[in-house]
Amino acid sequence: MDIPFIPKSEFDRFRSLPLDEPTRLKLIADGCRLNALSAVKRAGSGHLGSSLSAMDVVVRLYEAEMNTVRVGIASPDRDVYFSSKGHDVPGLYAVLFSHGIVPLDRFLRLRRMNGLDGHPDVGVPGIEANSGSLGMGISKGRGIAWAKTAQGNGGRVFVMIGDGELQEGQNYEALRTTVNQGVHNLTVLVDHNKVQSDKPVEEIGDLGDLERKFAAFGWHVTRCDGNDPTALGLAFLAMGQVSDRPTMLIADTLKGAGVSFMEHPRALATGKGQYPWHAGAPDDASFEAAHLELRHKIENVLRDLAVAPLALFVPEPPELLVGPALQVQNSLGEPVSIEMHPKVGGMSGEYVVEAYGDALLELADEVPEMVVLDADLAADCRTRKFERAHPDRFIQCGIAEQDMVSMAGGLARHGRLPIVNSFASFLASRANEQIYNNATEKSKIIYANHYGGLIPAGPGKSHQSLRDVSLLTSIPGVTVVQPANAAETRAALRWMVLENPGVGVLRLAIGPSPRTLETPPLVPGRGCRLTEGEDAVLFAYGPVMLSEAMLAAEALAERGFGLRVVNLPWLNRFDVAWLESELAGYERAFVLEDHARVGGLGDRLVGALHDAEVLPIPFHVYGIDGHPGCGTPPEVLRFHGLDGPSIAARILARAR
Repeated sequence: MDIPFIPKSEFDRFRSLPLDEPTRLKLIADGCRLNALSAVKRAGSGHLGSSLSAMDVVVRLYEAEMNTVRVGIASPDRDVYFSSKGHDVPGLYAVLFSHGIVPLDRFLRLRRMNGLDGHPDVGVPGIEANSGSLGMGISKGRGIAWAKTAQGNGGRVFVMIGDGELQEGQNYEALRTTVNQGVHNLTVLVDHNKVQSDKPVEEIGDLGDLERKFAAFGWHVTRCDGNDPTALGLAFLAMGQVSDRPTMLIADTLKGAGVSFMEHPRALATGKGQYPWHAGAPDDASFEAAHLELRHKIENVLRDLAVAPLALFVPEPPELLVGPALQVQNSLGEPVSIEMHPKVGGMSGEYVVEAYGDALLELADEVPEMVVLDADLAADCRTRKFERAHPDRFIQCGIAEQDMVSMAGGLARHGRLPIVNSFASFLASRANEQIYNNATEKSKIIYANHYGGLIPAGPGKSHQSLRDVSLLTSIPGVTVVQPANAAETRAALRWMVLENPGVGVLRLAIGPSPRTLETPPLVPGRGCRLTEGEDAVLFAYGPVMLSEAMLAAEALAERGFGLRVVNLPWLNRFDVAWLESELAGYERAFVLEDHARVGGLGDRLVGALHDAEVLPIPFHVYGIDGHPGCGTPPEVLRFHGLDGPSIAARILARAR
């Protein structure tokens, strides 16, 4: 289908029209909304609800408040703006494009290699700070503001945070310290759209009286309708007169503002209590309806002025599509934050994470002491079925991983079996100290690390968990397992719940399996052969990398090279005798990591063989070096040399 955009030249025309300021700002904001909508649709994934809610505030900043466009993004005296919440970045990209800061070729490549990351990244012109892992923005903004003052540079600092983000504890450390350190050239903007990932903020972690809370820390607080250009103008005017303290604007907005059926609360009613437009690209009918609504708003203004109608352009389609990434849903019909992973020969459609959610329910009656904890990701982590079936044993902790993990420690100390859920990049790293503390108490806790590994890569490096295995396997008594399919997922969780006496970490891919993998019953410390071959052996794990390993084996077979692919889901627990039998007769072995090349399965495997004094042959580890790329799965796997053809070529070059 055609996906029309508004060119930069039209925004320049909008700015020159004889309009009062509020009408001009609303016109530009709706134009940027349209472009953000089209960019997300073209990408196949992204975050619309937050982009739309924050748009009027961001447009006000760049059009009427900040000097950034006038003095240039390289000037040390420029005003600085960045988004801490990060989900609104498609909207920010649209604003930067409207000023020519983000070039057209990159704007059309949202969530693509050499384009725009799915969360803010400083490699993009006009982006001042990386974000995506929530709660860091006020602290980072304070650092920028402090540095400006210390260096004698002008310019104010503006930071956007989400209301759900305010559940992270670092915010409150930063609020206190900003005042104590006398940092006054900082303004925090709260996009108070009252809906986080999929439910109302007040339902997950009510923030209470924000004005009184922020004022109690010593901040000057202003509040207004954040989707009203006139109200925003008055609010910024009032804050501009304050120089003796940092300022805070609570902008009351509508999530999905500007598109009637995406707006809260209508969208919540349509979604039966779940907000359906937080993540993912809209289906064709919804895209066309939203695009038409925004276009009509713009055209009505132009018609009233009797000027030329709106000019749109339709770019060539991207050379690689993400696949049928519409409004992807879990088994309960809730939208989830993933993108598809197309493969030649089709896709099995199996989700290990769906099997995980089902397994929780299966175990609930057997293990009455089991309690499930979640960090505002119940739809993505597939814990919603458990929540509905056992609400008295489900604890929604909100966006607060450290708090959640420590609560789990307390539950475990008093006879409960906590199963803790979040994205791996946040749970393993942000709460690592708390996980370690729980482990020192010899408490049995299971951590479900969702979104583990490189794929999907569209959200960008903040969500690509490539350090979690090294962080968690360094803690004594922890066993990490990454299942390859639904059967292994159920078996691994059952083993952790019923048999393993220590800490279990279940590392789960969030997207669909690229192919169906048949595996025998799970045995602790052992894997299974997926292909036979006499020339080399390759160990891999998880649905994504095992699929690429199989593709490599198929490519090598055509060249007369036999590669044995071994699925080894146990990332730090090994049956050494079994390993010896798998390696017998080979002169070379390879490990394919869905992780950084250092600290994953390869290092643990070689270490175990070395300790047993049975390291018989050289091992070569292929994994992610440096920071991960952002793009479609095929693009990013190829970029890192981890797609099937690249793996085959690397093995052949090394083995011959």
